[in-house]
Amino acid sequence: MSMISAQSVTKIYRKGGEEIRPLDNLSLEVAAGEFVCLMGPSGSGKTTLLNIVAGIDRPTSGRVMVNGDEVSAMSESALASWRTRSIGYIFQLYNLIPVLTAWENVELPLLLLPLSKKERRKHVETALSAVGILDRKEHYTRQLSGGQEQRVSIARAIVVDPRVIVADEPTGDLDAKTGEEILSLLATLKREFGKTLLMVTHDPRAAEHAERVVHLDNGVLAADEKTPEAE
Repeated sequence: MSMISAQSVTKIYRKGGEEIRPLDNLSLEVAAGEFVCLMGPSGSGKTTLLNIVAGIDRPTSGRVMVNGDEVSAMSESALASWRTRSIGYIFQLYNLIPVLTAWENVELPLLLLPLSKKERRKHVETALSAVGILDRKEHYTRQLSGGQEQRVSIARAIVVDPRVIVADEPTGDLDAKTGEEILSLLATLKREFGKTLLMVTHDPRAAEHAERVVHLDNGVLAADEKTPEAE
């Protein structure tokens, strides 16, 4: 069964009199529990596709299904609620709030859900423990290393227990050793918690952690190949 299904997706922007088409009739299926990496040159449509799958952007045409929900047909209010419950988004630059502690940053998505304080505490503890950073829960972002900040970002992405995690260059701002640790953590989340991962990267070494690498070029699917990890 496909956890993510993008069918004939086209995205068109208009800038002045120019038409920009980052996605052009693209179709992609991602199975439940699969770790898929999107690669391609800048402007190939990778982040646009990621954002459409996450419900942050909408296709101009085509259909997008995630876990049986037709994301491309939802109203704005339904989409906002769906994103909170269904998608964990990991950003390259962490997107943490500096005036909040690690705990408070991770708790933020839960404030949008009808949970008691006790339930929120349990979710946050579980997420911070899963990424190995519970001992830094009272630290502010300025007191954390880049790798620790990204772990907090991952904890925030998984705290509502979403089925799908999308990651946009999650190791792009990290040194090689720390990046490798973060990628191993993502692979563990996939393996032990059954998460479906869709990750954008420019780094071939990062792509080796995925089971499939999908190459985009000018908004179309240029190649789709299994990695040794999948064998």
